[in-house]
Amino acid sequence: MDKILVTGAAGFIGYHLSKRLISDQHEVIGLDNMNDYYSRDLKFSRIAQLGIIRSSVEKKTVEPVESERDGGGKFSFIKADLSDRSAVEGLFERYDFDAVINLGAQAGVRYSLNHPHEYTASNVEGFLNILEGSRKSDVKHLVYASSSSVYGASAAVPFNIADRVDQPVSLYAATKRANELMAHTYAHLYDIPSTGLRFFTVYGPWGRPDMAYYKFANLMREGKPIDVYNNGKMSRDFTYVDDIVESIVRLMPKPPKYTGNSAPTRLFNIGNGSPVNLLEFIEILEKQLGIEAEKNMMPMQPGDVERTWADVDDLYEYIGYRPKVNIEAGIEKFVEWYRSYYDL
Repeated sequence: MDKILVTGAAGFIGYHLSKRLISDQHEVIGLDNMNDYYSRDLKFSRIAQLGIIRSSVEKKTVEPVESERDGGGKFSFIKADLSDRSAVEGLFERYDFDAVINLGAQAGVRYSLNHPHEYTASNVEGFLNILEGSRKSDVKHLVYASSSSVYGASAAVPFNIADRVDQPVSLYAATKRANELMAHTYAHLYDIPSTGLRFFTVYGPWGRPDMAYYKFANLMREGKPIDVYNNGKMSRDFTYVDDIVESIVRLMPKPPKYTGNSAPTRLFNIGNGSPVNLLEFIEILEKQLGIEAEKNMMPMQPGDVERTWADVDDLYEYIGYRPKVNIEAGIEKFVEWYRSYYDL
């Protein structure tokens, strides 16, 4: 039974990954600060699925709380902030992790326009604390979340790992690119095998309410108009959350190695490889919800990009898997969960 740290365990991807790792008989230690960037109720509902009762962690910090869930591996939860240096140091002193999956971060492009310090605290200082913890222990593989946002407004599609990524258009993107550079530095200096994952618009059940598909569903249910940016002339490479989890699980036992003078670090895109136009996406959501959306056409917003499109050939060559859930099937699964969660 491998011992695995999952940061951001109460988050969207972190919850799904923790659930899978537990079912695969691993011992998972989940960390999350449970902040109020979006509904804390949703976060507590996620970890409840993993056997953590809200009252056991709502006021408690740093000390682990063990899951009351039976079956599968073991899950413990710690309420702490990545930017809390002493808390993260204590975490690595307490546990001897085989792998670290860093999914904890301050997310959101638009939010970064008005709350920049939250991004440097969580995404830069917090990631540095993870790197330092990994350096001082025998972590066999550090896997961390980057983002398709690092490609900025690149006109070259599909986005390839070899493309230049030195012109970010949001602070969020800049912090994610900083993570990649920091991980490379630590891999080079301290031989910490690390893999960075550039996620492309992840969606699915238990998702983030600030994401377009979830936000649209809420507004449509309330009979309110939805804002459609750039007059709908946008496309996204939507990636279903199970495809993200499967990719991470396959990557975990394959840490990068030194090749020549290259440090033991890799970067991969994780996207579906087939962009969907925003208006087409809205049509699919309308069909699944049985509600026609009132659309408020808007100009492009600062920090946004017109399209994303992942080249995932490198990922397939490395792990023999490429994301495969299409947008129709993925939205259907989201809406099924959405109706159940909100008792519609």
